[in-house]
Amino acid sequence: MYSLLTQGAIVFVIIWCLWKYFRQVFVKSPLDNIPGPPSEGFFYGNLRQLLDRHGWSMYDHLLNSYKGIARLSSPFGHRMLYVFDPIALHSIILKEQHIYEEAAWFIKSNQSVFGSGLLSTLGREHHRKQRKLLNPCFSIAHMRRMIPIFTDIGHKLQKGIESCVSCREGPIEVDMLAWMGRTALELIGQAGLGYSFDPLVEESADEFAVAVKMLQPALMQVNFIRRFLPYIPEWGSPWLRRKIVEMIPHEGIQRVRKISDTLHERSVAIYQERKRALELGEEALSLKLGKGHDLMSILLKANMEASEEDRLPEEELIGQVSTFIFAAMDTTSNALSMILSLLTQHPHVQHKLRKEILEAAQGEDLDYDALVSLPYLDAVCRETLRLHTPIGMVFREARQDTVLPLSEPITGLDGSHISEIMIPKDTILLVGILACNRNKAIWGEDAMEWKPERWLSPLPHTVMEAKVPGIYSHLMTFLGGGRSCMFVLLRRYLRCVLGSHLSSSSGFKFSQLEMKVVLSLLLMKFTFAPSDKPIVWNIAGIRYPTVGDATTPSLPMKVGLYKETRGD
Repeated sequence: MYSLLTQGAIVFVIIWCLWKYFRQVFVKSPLDNIPGPPSEGFFYGNLRQLLDRHGWSMYDHLLNSYKGIARLSSPFGHRMLYVFDPIALHSIILKEQHIYEEAAWFIKSNQSVFGSGLLSTLGREHHRKQRKLLNPCFSIAHMRRMIPIFTDIGHKLQKGIESCVSCREGPIEVDMLAWMGRTALELIGQAGLGYSFDPLVEESADEFAVAVKMLQPALMQVNFIRRFLPYIPEWGSPWLRRKIVEMIPHEGIQRVRKISDTLHERSVAIYQERKRALELGEEALSLKLGKGHDLMSILLKANMEASEEDRLPEEELIGQVSTFIFAAMDTTSNALSMILSLLTQHPHVQHKLRKEILEAAQGEDLDYDALVSLPYLDAVCRETLRLHTPIGMVFREARQDTVLPLSEPITGLDGSHISEIMIPKDTILLVGILACNRNKAIWGEDAMEWKPERWLSPLPHTVMEAKVPGIYSHLMTFLGGGRSCMFVLLRRYLRCVLGSHLSSSSGFKFSQLEMKVVLSLLLMKFTFAPSDKPIVWNIAGIRYPTVGDATTPSLPMKVGLYKETRGD
């Protein structure tokens, strides 16, 4: 009798799981009437097209063929929506952000890689606690204190590159992505963690920097597998689960595991070092790197002084270290690399930008007020973050049935006019960050052109009328609402949990400031020209460049000393 009951229970659980996962195959949905591209098949849907690192044509098709929204197919018959309609985005990102949470697979995979940081938690109350402790880290006053740290690191970068360039006649090929990655890591190390990773001299790159830069390509190898993590039960001890992962014969999984281990080990060491410094008191802390003004010291002090209900456990504080490092390094370095790449393709922009910087500097380092008041530097940064945002899309998951409004009606497959869409619970939505930033209905017919000058005159009235819900310059680049990005995306990216008001969150200002300091110092010293090698920008959680079809991130370009071309 017991055996029959047990067998019946097992059968019931299997049927329930199959119904929960496959019910969308058999149940009709209001999404079936939304136009969209054909599926590749039952097993992949459109997901393989979206995750193909060379699949830019799919995103161009979605942008050019649909009016702000398109139905997509997820594996095994599940339905998804690709959304870049501004009113719909306002509902997802702001108005009903409590309904549209991060996808379960995204949270669970981040938990595995980064630990319990900002990228690995759900729930508004939990995010409120983390935001409350992090807000002091991004005040304008704190940003001003960051400038000397940024500038000192920028000068080390100058010397490091100069040591490569000055020993040759004329420009030489330099992998600027490697230098930008090392620099971004040192910036977040000193300003964010009170820790130095890299002296920024030739041939001295920390293996940790290499590991972080390889994380995005490694994650792309397991992107399809990550979607199934929420359906895998967490049974057994952490030790046992770890051993099972180690035995999985999948190159991508093992690469991610090793990188995650490297990230965690260094994060624990940094956290313990900061904690010991704080315990020694303010005087001892002032003698340490960062003098207690780094983000981690501020976070730890705020946590110690917080009430019991607002205090974060130690595992989450360690998770913040991993999150700081990845979010700040990969997005900032890739955004800087994209700007440099564009400057090699547009030498007149490079010349004009260098001229503005040199005239403002007059042989001195630029302070905070001077940097933020350079209009062309700001325009170059804004236009790059518009047209080439590091994070092209993020996933959201509807936690309950709801209605999604549209800016203008679309025509359904049955010929009807649709002005709002019923969204069933558990529907996956892809927030089209890149598509919204490139939408011709908002930005005009030249939306696909890189034109920094567009920011030096009033923007089209369509930009103002669209009311895009992003926190930065009518763009979705840094998202908005309760998950607006702390650095240059998060992951996004990247997608860190900070408030949408400048008074309580200037996180994206941190990344902008880093970029402007580094760009100004580089352009004062060097010239940049294209390499003879073919450069390909790959789709990933954070886009990255490679030479041709290579898998290792790289961005070679010809770098020369500016004094060599002063007469040009």
